[in-house]
Amino acid sequence: MRNRIVISEKPLFITILIVVIVTGGLTITSLHRTGGTNPTSILYTFVNSQSQTTEPKLPTTHISTILHYATTRTTAQQTLPEIKVAVDVLQTLAPCNLLIFGIGHESLMWATLNPRGTTLFLEDDLNSVHKTLNDAPSLRVHHISYDTRLSDADYLLSSYKTSPKCLPPNVYLKGNTRCKLALSSLPEEVYKREWDAIIIDGPKGYYGEAPGRMAAIFSAAVMARRRERAGETHVFVHDVDRKVEKEYAQEFLCNNYLVSSENRLWHFKIPPAAKDSLTFC
Repeated sequence: MRNRIVISEKPLFITILIVVIVTGGLTITSLHRTGGTNPTSILYTFVNSQSQTTEPKLPTTHISTILHYATTRTTAQQTLPEIKVAVDVLQTLAPCNLLIFGIGHESLMWATLNPRGTTLFLEDDLNSVHKTLNDAPSLRVHHISYDTRLSDADYLLSSYKTSPKCLPPNVYLKGNTRCKLALSSLPEEVYKREWDAIIIDGPKGYYGEAPGRMAAIFSAAVMARRRERAGETHVFVHDVDRKVEKEYAQEFLCNNYLVSSENRLWHFKIPPAAKDSLTFC
């Protein structure tokens, strides 16, 4: 979540646009559930919602979200077009199970865009956990640890095929300490739920001693492959302009499942794997 290309021009304008996304997403969900007309754009939804005097008031948590983004001095870590890729998907899925690797400026927005759903954040930086929960105590955040280092990324990618515990069809996560790329000691809730969407925007991956996102990408692929419920798993990987994110996404999330891209963000839609499948792709 560090060392980003941030939006430095017109930060107030970007903040207002993020607020529009938050409010528009909530209104779309409300209209969809009540059988109303489905607006064709986020901005139209936001404007239209203001004219509906009979609409119920926004919950306190949503008002807090709008106030947070309207008053923050922090600029967005993702660009608006990148954010909109995931927002468009969440509008069709919510309420859903949303898992996010990393916390940051957009965290409160993601949770608010999934009303009545489960949004869970996984973060290894304890200071970031404390700061985020101080600003947004309603978020569900688990502090986790990684056993990988970015400097080992090339070795792990070239050697995982020699470890049977890393390979389909029998690869798994919980307790799988023999596969160095598997996140084997996550909170139990992560393993028990099937995640409809996974956003990978952490951990840090810009210096040698950082954990890198190798294990997060690998584990997201395993979660998606082992899905038993109907439907596909949407996986979003940010910072694919960097070598490790790009190579690991191609290896485990697969180019044939890549459905869209925007700047530094890739969006994959991954179906459950056949029980006899011997490869990730």
